[in-house]
Amino acid sequence: MVVIMKREFSPEQLQAAIQAMEAGGVRVMVSKGSETTILGAEGDAGALSQEQLSQLPGVERVMRVSEPYKKANRKYHPDDSVIHIGGGVSVGGGKIAVIAGPCSVESEEQILEVARSVQRSGAAALRSYKPRTSPYAFQGKGVEGVLLLDEARKDTGLPIVSEIMAPRYCGLFEEKVDLVQIGARNMQNFDLLKEVGRLSKPVLLKRGLSNTYEEWIMSAEYIMAAGNENVILCERGVRTFETFTRNTLDLSAIPAIRRMSHLPIVVDPSHAAGMYWMVEPLAMAAVAV
Repeated sequence: MVVIMKREFSPEQLQAAIQAMEAGGVRVMVSKGSETTILGAEGDAGALSQEQLSQLPGVERVMRVSEPYKKANRKYHPDDSVIHIGGGVSVGGGKIAVIAGPCSVESEEQILEVARSVQRSGAAALRSYKPRTSPYAFQGKGVEGVLLLDEARKDTGLPIVSEIMAPRYCGLFEEKVDLVQIGARNMQNFDLLKEVGRLSKPVLLKRGLSNTYEEWIMSAEYIMAAGNENVILCERGVRTFETFTRNTLDLSAIPAIRRMSHLPIVVDPSHAAGMYWMVEPLAMAAVAV
C-alpha cells in the first residue's frame, strides 16, 4: 500500500499519516520526490484501512500495490534514482554513462594500456572480470586482478567495476572496487545478495539468463532490503532458441523496467551478442530506446 500526500501538507499531517500506518503493523518508507511525497508500507498491509487512510488530512489518495517488491517499485519512488559510483560519475537521471574494459585482467601492462585507452575514448568507468562457464577455461587472476584494477584506477582516475563471486570477497570489494557487479549466474544467489546488501558500495545487478523482469527486480529488492539501496540493473541478453548470437538482447526490458522501477538500467551489448561488430549498433539501439 502507498499513501500519496497532497502537494501542500503540514508536518503534522505527514506525521499523523505515518502513525496511522504504523498502528496497522507496518514499517513506513517516506519517499520525497520533486513533486510528490509518498508513504510506502513495508510488511503485511492487510490490517490497514484504505478508506480510513484516504480520509486523513493532507492525504491525496491511497493505492494498494500488488507487486511483491517495495523498495525498487516505481510506485513507492516516482523519481528516477541516480546512483553515484565514484570519481564524480553517476548513472541514471537521463545521462549516458559508458562502462568499458577488457573481459579479463591478464597483466599489469595490459590493464594499464586498456585503461588509458578507455579514458581517452571518454568512457566513465573501467570494468573487467573473468568468471567462466567451463572450469577448464582461463579463470582470470582473481584477487590479483582486482589489485591490478586498483592500480589502473590510480593511474587514470576511472572508477572500477568488477564481479564478486562469493561472500568471502566482500571485504576486498568494499575496499578496492567502486561498483560491485553481480553476474547473471549469481542473480538469484540470495546469500550473496544479502551480503552485498551490507556493503556501502553501489551494485550492478545483471539479469539472469532466463529470468523475468519481476524476478530480476526481486533480486534487487534482496540487496535493498539488506540496507544497500544503490542498485543499477543491467540487461545482458537472455537465452532463446537463436544460436547465431551468444544471447538475445532484450531491448524491451528498458522501457518495461523504467515503468516498473525507479532504478537505473544499463545495457551490455558485448555479452549479449558475443560479437564485436554488433556492439556499436546494439549500443546505439539501447541509447535510442
